Amino acid sequence: MSNSSEAQLSSSIDLRQYLRVLLKRKWLILIVFSLVVGATTLWARSQPKVFAAQISLIIDSKEPRFLDNQIQDVNNDSTSAYWANKEYLETQSKIITSRAVSQRVVEKLGLNNDPEFLRLTKLPEAQRDEAMKRADAVAMVQGRIKVESLKDSRVTFIKIEDSDPNRAALLANEVAQAYIDESLSQKLKVTENASKWLDERRDSLSDAARASELALYAFRKQSDMLSTSIDDRANMVSSRLTATSQALTDVQLKIAGHKARVAAIRNVQHQQGSDDSMWAEALPAARENPTLQKLKDRMLSLRTDCTELQSRYLGEHPKLMECRDKLALVEKDFQRELSNLVVGTEAELRESVEKEKNLQALFNEVRAEAFEVEKKKLELDRLKQESDSAKRQYDSVFKRLKDIELSGLLRTSNVRVLDAARPQLAPVRPNVPQSILLGIVAGLVAAIGLALLLEFLDSTVTSQQEIEERMGLTFLGFVPSIPPTDGQAKDLHIHREPKSHIAECTRAVRTNLLFMSPDKPLKRMLVTSSGPQEGKSTTAINLGIAMAQSGQKVLIIDTDMRRPRLHKAFGVPNDVGVSSLVVGEGTLEAAIKTTEVPGLYLLPCGPVPPNPAELLHTRAFGELLETLDGKYDRVILDSPPVGAVADAVVLATRVNGVVLVLKSGVTHRDVAKRTVRALNDVKAVMLGAVLNDVNLDRSRYGDYYYGYAYRNYGYGEKS
Repeated sequence: MSNSSEAQLSSSIDLRQYLRVLLKRKWLILIVFSLVVGATTLWARSQPKVFAAQISLIIDSKEPRFLDNQIQDVNNDSTSAYWANKEYLETQSKIITSRAVSQRVVEKLGLNNDPEFLRLTKLPEAQRDEAMKRADAVAMVQGRIKVESLKDSRVTFIKIEDSDPNRAALLANEVAQAYIDESLSQKLKVTENASKWLDERRDSLSDAARASELALYAFRKQSDMLSTSIDDRANMVSSRLTATSQALTDVQLKIAGHKARVAAIRNVQHQQGSDDSMWAEALPAARENPTLQKLKDRMLSLRTDCTELQSRYLGEHPKLMECRDKLALVEKDFQRELSNLVVGTEAELRESVEKEKNLQALFNEVRAEAFEVEKKKLELDRLKQESDSAKRQYDSVFKRLKDIELSGLLRTSNVRVLDAARPQLAPVRPNVPQSILLGIVAGLVAAIGLALLLEFLDSTVTSQQEIEERMGLTFLGFVPSIPPTDGQAKDLHIHREPKSHIAECTRAVRTNLLFMSPDKPLKRMLVTSSGPQEGKSTTAINLGIAMAQSGQKVLIIDTDMRRPRLHKAFGVPNDVGVSSLVVGEGTLEAAIKTTEVPGLYLLPCGPVPPNPAELLHTRAFGELLETLDGKYDRVILDSPPVGAVADAVVLATRVNGVVLVLKSGVTHRDVAKRTVRALNDVKAVMLGAVLNDVNLDRSRYGDYYYGYAYRNYGYGEKS
């Protein structure tokens, strides 16, 4: 089989399990479903009728504009995408459902004095007046307002529900009008507050502007700037400062030149001594002086002439003397001119130094004046800025005040009524068909949910899966519930009805037991249960009958020495039995009783001893079992419940295997697990478990065995 086929089979099995759970608890499901549907129907029919009315509005983000675009309202929003913001629509919804809007509706319609609206008509008149005083009509109106906005549009719906369709329409229309009035009221209130504040602000700004202008005038007057601007004065001072700086620089350059010339003259004087001609050659200033150059040339010429005359004449020659006199005069003139050059150079140096001092003082004075002019300019700029700022603020406030006065005169609203509310005669609640349909759905869910919950909370053993997976036991089979008979014992049902499905199930258990050990037949087996009243004795009898019907010689031993009952089931005396044989009283032949089932024999319990557990531990009891093994093909021991006393645990050590009987829907899994644990502790051989008293009408096994009975083999309840 493929994985998909296995998955489909698992899914179908799971669905069948759920179906069996529902069929198992069908009466509970039917009762819960009927109660829920009935209660829902009664509730829906008992509810008062509620009518709804709806008015649609168009809410713009801005009011219609009749003035210039430059004139803006106090609440104007300059954001073009503001309408796309969800917050605006949410704000309008909150305003519509506000107490202020509901208060306007109540006051206009007088709802606080309307007993029908306040639902006080059933009260006596004396109590009605007192109740009307305590009633909150505003909250009642506020609670009935529902606002819905149409997606991707500016359309908003206001819905009102009321017991009167006409009043519902009236309330819807009045709520819309109250919302419009409230919006206008809030706008006017904001406009009035803004106008009042701006008016006060305008007066203060007017005084500030006037004061700043006077301060500017006083500063101009004090600084002698009424006829000449500060910029002109700054330019003049700057020009003077530049000229003075240039003149000072020129003088300083001259001083540097004079100092260099004087230093050069002194240096030449020091180096050349009294030779004036050498001075004239060494000094650049002398070379540049034409008078000195002429005198120099004359002096050199006369010296040459005198030298020639001296070579021709004696020292006292007139011509030589005349030449020498002329040379002395020229040298004297050269000396005087050279001295004048030196003195003039030093005088020019002193003059330039003095001029430098004067120019430096003048420069400092002009610079100080420039700093003062710059300081006054900064102060003047500050005063002009303050004056201009005060004037701008005054103009802005004055213009805004005029805008608000104009916009406040317009009673325009950004809300328009698209469709007014009209009375609707069909109630919106209660919707009886819808309520009944919901009741049916809720009833089905509640009933099925309760059934599944009870099944989930059921901790009893009900299926083969629980026996094999949760308890780790081999599932030997199940035995259906034995129907009641007219005065006949249920224990011998399969003997009297061998073709019934109960007999067939018992034979299936027998077959499973026999095939568990084909090489070494189970000679001796114990049938027990976790607790009393779980059908272990009936199961032991049914197994004995089924094995006897297969041709075997079978002995059933009643080892339940607390509450023996097998002798009653077969209708035999209990005077001699197991307890008698163990203590050595009576004979085995007298103790074993024949039954109406061929091949089936019974060894009853005998007199109830005071110490059953001690008797089962005795050597005599073991020898008795050995003796019986040689006389019968099968020996079946019916024991007390494991959970009640320790007898079953003792007996489990003396048999070849143990069959555990679990009553479907009664035996708890935890108790059964403790029973298995107790038997495993004494190393008992667990053959498996039998699920007893299964209701085929409510169990998962019903489908299989009904098909088994009617399709293939033709077995029925009776032949």
